[in-house]
Amino acid sequence: MDSSLKLQILNLLEENSRLSHEDIASMLGVDPAEVTRWIKEMEQDKIILRYSTVINWDKVDTHKVTAVIDVKVTPQREVGFDAIAERIYRFPEVKSVSLMSGAYDLQVVIEGMHLKEVANFVAEKLSTIEHVNSTTTHFLLKTYKSNGVIFDDHEDDQRLVITP
Repeated sequence: MDSSLKLQILNLLEENSRLSHEDIASMLGVDPAEVTRWIKEMEQDKIILRYSTVINWDKVDTHKVTAVIDVKVTPQREVGFDAIAERIYRFPEVKSVSLMSGAYDLQVVIEGMHLKEVANFVAEKLSTIEHVNSTTTHFLLKTYKSNGVIFDDHEDDQRLVITP
């Protein structure tokens, strides 16, 4: 497959995963069967892992609490950070785990129903893992933009006001 075409398909799906294969083919000027074949191949190769929706949870009556936890760990011989990251991402509360550069090694994002649930996760599950040295927990207060989507974007005139 032409890598340029592959990237174009991925970019279109990332922007709108509800696009039909026919719509993608029309936008790229290729045969719909070719788009279907490449998407199926990318799904099998685990390039496309899941199709998802961006939701503004602030507008839904839910009491979810999201926390971003910075974790400092001691890497293990021959496996580095991978084994510790795997132990962490296996917990159902964990939404994502990323290896980071800087003061902390891993960034863990979790969701709970209340602050105490998050605190218990950190105290009873995360901090008790061997090779976890320290954690810093940050609670998400409001989301302004996620996955390229601006939340609460006002349709007002976005031009800057210029005064004499």
